Amino acid sequence: MAAVTFKDVAKRYGAVSIIEGLNLDIRDREFLVLVGPSGCGKSTALRMIAGLEEITGGTVAIGDRVVNDLPPKERDVAMVFQNYALYPHMSVRENLEFGLKIRKTPKPDMDKLVNEAADILDITHLLDRKPKQLSGGQRQRVALGRAIVRKPAVFLFDEPLSNLDAKLRVAMRAEIKKLQQRLQVTAVYVTHDQIEAMTMGHRIAVLKEGKLQQLGTPLEVYERPANIFVAQFIGSPPMNFLEATLDANGTALVGQGFTLPVPQSLRPVTAGKGGRKIKVGIRPDHIFQPGQAVRGEPAKLEAKVEIVEPMGNELIVHSRLGEYGIVFRMPPQNTPETGATLPVVVELDSLHLFDAETEQRLTA
Repeated sequence: MAAVTFKDVAKRYGAVSIIEGLNLDIRDREFLVLVGPSGCGKSTALRMIAGLEEITGGTVAIGDRVVNDLPPKERDVAMVFQNYALYPHMSVRENLEFGLKIRKTPKPDMDKLVNEAADILDITHLLDRKPKQLSGGQRQRVALGRAIVRKPAVFLFDEPLSNLDAKLRVAMRAEIKKLQQRLQVTAVYVTHDQIEAMTMGHRIAVLKEGKLQQLGTPLEVYERPANIFVAQFIGSPPMNFLEATLDANGTALVGQGFTLPVPQSLRPVTAGKGGRKIKVGIRPDHIFQPGQAVRGEPAKLEAKVEIVEPMGNELIVHSRLGEYGIVFRMPPQNTPETGATLPVVVELDSLHLFDAETEQRLTA
């Protein structure tokens, strides 16, 4: 097993910078998720660990070895790709054996490793089939099996569930997480899906334009986003934002047409002379209907309903507070009509304050 360390890592294609100054410590036996929008550099970072992309600057280490100049076969990693990358003319057994044959693994050892992997993934009954005879979920299991038989120090996953339907993605998320726990191997998982990131990772690394925005547990990143980008990206539905001014004493937050008092515990040390322009973040989970339990002092407002999305166990309500669009959840009973005005309660102790210019978090 091994930790993975990025130190001042850069990747450029000519004048185009893909990753710049990336510092990241992935712990031994940790399941770390690299998450961010398309083009943020997460797959490039993964491929640099694997040796499939050259490193322009800085160092990547696996365990105590700097691997910048090592070929992929000498890095002791196994990668699972989005498109499975199975050999169509080979049986499942032959696909699992392929990497072992290249390493000249003795036949008895190879049989043992293949049978163990097939048993773990419940694909023993598929060993004689060709990939075209398998479902998407079965192909993904074979791709996982091909990684398992190598017994690598590090598992690398490049959006492995993107081609699966929604129901199968949920099932495979749990399977991959259980597999990592069973094998106790370091895993680095790339996805643009924040739900995958939240449900699978011990920690999440959020990337934007090749730069690390925040690293923490799913709960830390959700409850204390470092900046507006992270706050918008993590959470479904995403966080609501209101432009506002914090008065010179840091005692009140004044929006367009309504006021949200800021609890003492959330106020920045200084509000700035003459008022500070800020953005207030409110999670949909922290907007309630009158009568629901609220932590601390609430603010009572009125929202005009624009769209209601029934989700079965809840409603997602798109509405307006003054000039601001606001999304919140509510119980499925008594679905509100479009255009109706609803009383809502904002949980003030759960507000998030960000500087309007830097977009960085203000509250500790």
